[in-house]
Amino acid sequence: MADAHKEPNYIGVFWWLLALTILEIAVIYVPMARMIIVILLIGLALSKAALVGLYFMHLKFERLTLGLIALTPLFLCIFLILMISPDIHP
Repeated sequence: MADAHKEPNYIGVFWWLLALTILEIAVIYVPMARMIIVILLIGLALSKAALVGLYFMHLKFERLTLGLIALTPLFLCIFLILMISPDIHP
């Protein structure tokens, strides 16, 4: 028989996503350097994507290999940005 897992608290995840969205909007209006704002927005977006992936796509309950498959595009995107950055900033 398959192991059953506990039902996630979807309302709690919703409140976390709402709080992170409000925080993203607040970060835009804080007077800081543009690069710091961009880094904060990327970090907040990644944390929201992780919450959605873990709870709504049920990756929290899957095997490690499926999680690695889900994270591979992120690593490829970072690699692409690092490869293109010498052309953007001469």
